[in-house]
Amino acid sequence: MTIAIGDRLPNVTIKTNGPKGPEDLATGDFFAGRKVVLFAVPGAFTPGCSNTHMPGFVVHADDILAAGADAIGCLAVNDAFVMGAWQQDQNAQAMTMLADGNAEFTRALGLDMDASAGGMGTRSKRFALIANDGVVEYLGVDTQKGVIEASSADTILNQLKA
Repeated sequence: MTIAIGDRLPNVTIKTNGPKGPEDLATGDFFAGRKVVLFAVPGAFTPGCSNTHMPGFVVHADDILAAGADAIGCLAVNDAFVMGAWQQDQNAQAMTMLADGNAEFTRALGLDMDASAGGMGTRSKRFALIANDGVVEYLGVDTQKGVIEASSADTILNQLKA
């Protein structure tokens, strides 16, 4: 079952990059007590994610934060090293890179997909959400391949301003 507006996000341990390398991060802690924008991509360094999805959040990061978000997280079913390298490549220092290498958080959200046909195994659907103290206020899932609308930075910014 897919997470929905009004639902509390599950508490799962994922990874992020710390000063000394990958560190455990409980999603319950990451979302607690603040408004967080989370966007998820099928894979770091993939064309749509690197050429369109991530750049929108890099360009609009200051606007998203000014519109009321306390943090921006980028989630992918990749390891923390890949996410760290992608953060550097994309100049995405304004966001927290969240590595869900085993897809545990993604599955708990009900937003996983089978990308085995492309040799990518289990991945995240392309989505974005706004959570306030861990409760989902907005959820946008893009269902058409190559289309980035419901999860775009522009859509998130409009949701925050509404």
